[in-house]
Amino acid sequence: MGTDRAEAGGLSRQGLYNVLEDLTKAQLVRCIEPAGSPTRYELRVGDNHHHLVCRRCGTIEDVDCSVGAAPCLTSDEDKGLGVDEAEITWRGRCAECRQATAQQ
Repeated sequence: MGTDRAEAGGLSRQGLYNVLEDLTKAQLVRCIEPAGSPTRYELRVGDNHHHLVCRRCGTIEDVDCSVGAAPCLTSDEDKGLGVDEAEITWRGRCAECRQATAQQ
């Protein structure tokens, strides 16, 4: 017997998504969508940091923008968009996963 209620306080799944959307719009959380991973929300907002994602275990780590100011990268051509943000995801294997693979 399935239910559409989240564990916390009987909030419906749709209600939870609505709250997350409102928090994102208010810039209180940041939505990230790494390819091959579920959507995630993080509390680190207001900067232009990037992410490292382990291909094996899915761990995600924040990486500071090397330039320090958004958009952190410059496109050769913005087609009139007025770019204000760049989102970079580096993929590889974290130290633990590399060690586990080496020991096999």
